[in-house]
Amino acid sequence: MSKYTALSEQLLENIGGIRNITYVTHCATRLRVSYQNKDLIQMEKLENLPDSSGLIVRAGTIQVIIGPDVHDAYNEFLEVSGWNGTEIPEDQPDEDITEISDEKRDFQYYLLKFSNFIAPIFMPIIPALITGGMILAIKNLLVNYFGVSVDSGTAQWMLNIFDAAFKFLPIYIGYTMAQQLKMQPILGAMLGAVLIAPTFEGGLIPEIFGIPVPQVSYRSTILPVILGVVLMYYVDKGLKKILPKTLSYFLKPLLTMILVTPVVLILLAPAGNLLSGYVADFVLWVSNTLGIIALPLLSMIYPYMVMFGLDKGLHPIALELLDKLGYNPVTIVIGFISNICVGATTLALATTMKDKAQKATAVSSGVTALCGVTEPAFYGQLISHPKCMIGHAVGAACAGLFAGFFQLKTFVHGGCPGWLTLLFFVDQNGNINYVLIAIVTALIGMAVSFLATRIVLKKESMPRKGKAGTK
Repeated sequence: MSKYTALSEQLLENIGGIRNITYVTHCATRLRVSYQNKDLIQMEKLENLPDSSGLIVRAGTIQVIIGPDVHDAYNEFLEVSGWNGTEIPEDQPDEDITEISDEKRDFQYYLLKFSNFIAPIFMPIIPALITGGMILAIKNLLVNYFGVSVDSGTAQWMLNIFDAAFKFLPIYIGYTMAQQLKMQPILGAMLGAVLIAPTFEGGLIPEIFGIPVPQVSYRSTILPVILGVVLMYYVDKGLKKILPKTLSYFLKPLLTMILVTPVVLILLAPAGNLLSGYVADFVLWVSNTLGIIALPLLSMIYPYMVMFGLDKGLHPIALELLDKLGYNPVTIVIGFISNICVGATTLALATTMKDKAQKATAVSSGVTALCGVTEPAFYGQLISHPKCMIGHAVGAACAGLFAGFFQLKTFVHGGCPGWLTLLFFVDQNGNINYVLIAIVTALIGMAVSFLATRIVLKKESMPRKGKAGTK
């Protein structure tokens, strides 16, 4: 029996069974289960799931906070529930499940829906991006400081791993996007491969049916394949309706690729590439317009972006910035600053606790946050002590001002930025200038957040004089 068997069984039972589930996925620390009918959920029982650090309910999704072992919990839930992404096991009773819409459909609702849609597309590929980014940084350090030749087999081997992570992004995104849209994932991956296949990249497809094909490189891009998979989704739906089932298995994939790829190569992929440039330009415009206050402000609100899952929407922006500029001056930097400050704030809170078990839990959560995983600290500690977030805000503001003044930036993409991801700041030439700036930024954030939180908590614990006691 797995550690998360009991959690999975109770989660499945109290969420209304498998027929009330519409999607299952996970991010870095949370198991996410989307549901149809809110009336079937027994929230009181879900709030006491074993081996979890809490629960978040956002826009039709139950988010169970697990921690770094979330992938184990995810796999166990799939095993226990029988969920495979599209079909419901035949031995499940046929229930009448109808979607209800008692949740307020405001701007925040749709924003959260968008984040819940984006997360399953990008989160599965984050480990590959972290691996590729870190190994590129190590390669650059070896070449720059340890005499390893840039043309050596060792350097090229490391570069090969980096290329596998980033250059083939259209294939990875195509797969996860198609999976999210409940299509055959391999067709999404195949569409991504079409965009970067040697035949196209070698300029051997100048036209299709006499219509010119723009000669653009789509390696490391994401929007072109996303637009292509969206088109594929509608073509797939249309073919399902008109093709007989006996021929669908063979004809539907064939006709889908014949109909979709010309439109993608001639129109959608070039449009997506152009849009990518606009996205990067817009982010830089916002950063330049706000100037030095951009990083402090964004770092202060970052924990709340994580709380609502909005941080997942930053992954496409980060990848576009890296693809178009070669560096990212915003998204990973604000996550790095905020996570460090959450960790220091939690450690400051721990110093005020008298119960040894509570203090040990808080210290563990704080150290984990310093390493880049903040959910145990934020949900397990800081949410119940909201005034501590004042300390976080002060620390994030000071660290953000320093980082903004020295134009801190990252050169690879990954998740969970913290002390363990300093290699993100090694530039393309292997220089560690920005690593040093990142270290000073982190130290400022830690020191200020810790002291500010201690001051806030000290003032809160001081006895207040009543009016009758004043003289």
